[in-house]
Amino acid sequence: MESLYSRNRIYISPEQQEKIKNTRILLGGAGLGSEIAECALRLGFEKITIIDGDRIELSNLNRQNYVGEDIGRFKAETLALRLLSINPDADISFHNEFIDTENIDRLVRNCDIAVNALDFKDDTPLRFDERCSQLGIYSLHPYNFGWGGMLMIVSPDGLSLRSMMKDSNPKNFELKMAEYVDGYSQFWNIPENKWFHNVITAYSLDNLKSCVPQLSIGAWITAGLTVNAMVELIFGHEVKLCPKFYMASLLSDRN
Repeated sequence: MESLYSRNRIYISPEQQEKIKNTRILLGGAGLGSEIAECALRLGFEKITIIDGDRIELSNLNRQNYVGEDIGRFKAETLALRLLSINPDADISFHNEFIDTENIDRLVRNCDIAVNALDFKDDTPLRFDERCSQLGIYSLHPYNFGWGGMLMIVSPDGLSLRSMMKDSNPKNFELKMAEYVDGYSQFWNIPENKWFHNVITAYSLDNLKSCVPQLSIGAWITAGLTVNAMVELIFGHEVKLCPKFYMASLLSDRN
């Protein structure tokens, strides 16, 4: 008899599928997190908590997992309803609020893996990581780089993103992270990532830096990387940890 996850066979054993089902995922941010959540749910993660106080805007629809009639609604609640429409038996919860210093202890808890897809408007994403570290939880940082996706995994007892910050202003951190990836790739002569250097150069000349350019392609690639990493972690497989990273793009074959 066909079941929801019958097409996962060969790749995932029944025992592994059960482990995925019972792993609790915390999603901080429902922008890029909207693709990650659906990818995770369709693979078999059925315990997902979503936290985001933002509302859906028209400009989100070029890449985020929402539709036109969702504009103006809370991202967290809308995403939760979408996930339940796919699997009504899943345990999906949501919080229509932004994580801050006042509520972080209340919200970041009771999970096995956390996805840190928060915007770097202040140091809240770094505090998110620190709270995860206190709880012994891995924090996954996804990045949409347009034609490609990147993922960095922060171990609870490993190097933190805060330790990588040379600029004391957290608002600059996403650009600094992109520059780090570019510099790392150039230093180690990673030819697959040469395309990314041109992106960084163009962005440094962009006059609209308050609005980071992103594509749907990078969002979905990143979602796949992130969910794959979740699986590797819960199965106890070795993964690259911060400051190392995963990056994928079709443009890698141009070099």
